[in-house]
Amino acid sequence: MEGNNIPLHVGIIMDGNGRWAQKRGKERSYGHKAGSANVDRIVEHAFTIGVKSVTLYAFSSENWARPAEEVQQLMKLLAHYLKKLTAKAVKKQIRLNVLGAKERLSADLNAVIEKYTAKTAMFTERNLNVLVDYGGRGEIVRAARRAAEKGEITEESLAENLYTAGQPELDLIIRTGGEIRLSNFLLYQAAYAELYFTDVLWPDFDEAEFDKAIENYSKRKRRYGKVEC
Repeated sequence: MEGNNIPLHVGIIMDGNGRWAQKRGKERSYGHKAGSANVDRIVEHAFTIGVKSVTLYAFSSENWARPAEEVQQLMKLLAHYLKKLTAKAVKKQIRLNVLGAKERLSADLNAVIEKYTAKTAMFTERNLNVLVDYGGRGEIVRAARRAAEKGEITEESLAENLYTAGQPELDLIIRTGGEIRLSNFLLYQAAYAELYFTDVLWPDFDEAEFDKAIENYSKRKRRYGKVEC
């Protein structure tokens, strides 16, 4: 990636697991397992090329409306995978954050989350954020309430109470799977983020596809509303 402008914070909407499985005549859970396995190589590659924060949209607040069996499988997969992610995060000195309301998660799953994220809490250089029971609108409401409790609501006080407070500004959002929308993902943080959409389904989104997104990002001029001189 020499010569490319590397974003400090990349958000990824990992879409297409279910369709990937259906194309192969498998249950949707098969696609979710393949998608979770793909997280390893993409996250490792992102940090290797210089990204400082990666935020993954794992389970939205709207995903509770999916069939109960699929939700249950996703929760089991999350609990299993957190242990694997934590082991790699400790080795690479990456802070693992599971962010979201988490109010509807089971007590057992919340205990697992607390146990494994605590193992990486001392690291500050790089962040891997996994969004669970997350919604962008809900995050803004939560931040506004917390800011109001402390005093005046301003852009600064709101930003200080977001889940990603203290991390680099969101530079790039990648969405796989062919859909062209944010789906309630990091709405406040996305204000000036660059957007990259691809038809590639998440389990097939490899390092080469990630590099395409970075190369596309590098060619863009980010003016933040200013007139180009």
